[in-house]
Amino acid sequence: MRVMRIDTSTATVLMTEAPAPKLRDRQTGEIAKDAVTGEGLMTIGVVYIDQGESSLIAVTIPQSGVMDGLAVGAPVSLPGLVARPWESVFNSQARHGIAFRATAVAPSAYPAGQEG
Repeated sequence: MRVMRIDTSTATVLMTEAPAPKLRDRQTGEIAKDAVTGEGLMTIGVVYIDQGESSLIAVTIPQSGVMDGLAVGAPVSLPGLVARPWESVFNSQARHGIAFRATAVAPSAYPAGQEG
């Protein structure tokens, strides 16, 4: 499926949930790994605010991309942010959505004129 790059240059992105391991299997606690590198994956929650609209999204990041100095409620940058549509069938029910992934998450600053 197509991957869509997301331009975050005009957006404010605030962290709403601290980085946590992404689980591949919730029953066993198995941590999800990148299919190519084998590196463990993390998820964070953010609110993405742009042009007066906001969305709560979960973003997957490789463990090595989680930078020091992150704080819930603070602005973050998400270099390499992409969105990928997905679909699957679970218990005979079709499901679909959009998965978000970035190469890293790092502390940022509020855009000019939008300080907290």
